[in-house]
Amino acid sequence: MTVLAWLLGLLLPACAASGAHGLPAPRPMDMAHIVRPASPNTALAAPADFDPRPDLVTPTYPVPAGTLFVELQRVAAGQRRVFLAAAYPDRLQLHWVARSAVWNFPDLVTGQVLADGPAAARLILYSRSVYGYGDFGVNRRRLDAWLAALTHALAASTAPKPHT
Repeated sequence: MTVLAWLLGLLLPACAASGAHGLPAPRPMDMAHIVRPASPNTALAAPADFDPRPDLVTPTYPVPAGTLFVELQRVAAGQRRVFLAAAYPDRLQLHWVARSAVWNFPDLVTGQVLADGPAAARLILYSRSVYGYGDFGVNRRRLDAWLAALTHALAASTAPKPHT
């Protein structure tokens, strides 16, 4: 944590914490009833027919829900300054805290995998700022990056293995 983050933590306590600490432990979220604020500091990635309308449309992934859940965990674990805050495997739901580099601002990211048959799954990702009215597009760029990494990871894990 930087000195700037520590000083900011005097006003905004979650900025003085590290990792997923400094915020209440997230409870399971009802992703079917997301109510987005009027402020431009959130981003939503979900299937095209999702309500509210997503900023980014996620496809139906041609893998079982459990596989998508594991790959989503791996993608998030590979991101800088992203920390697992809670996991609800029975719901295929994960919660992370993503921190900015200089000020240590926390953002919340929630992922939900939905089974769409035995060999297909859908994904909802919701990223939002804890502090501030705007986010300069950070939450949307984060979801763009995670979705691209997830697509790459799934392609690599399902590609046919060469015979040796």
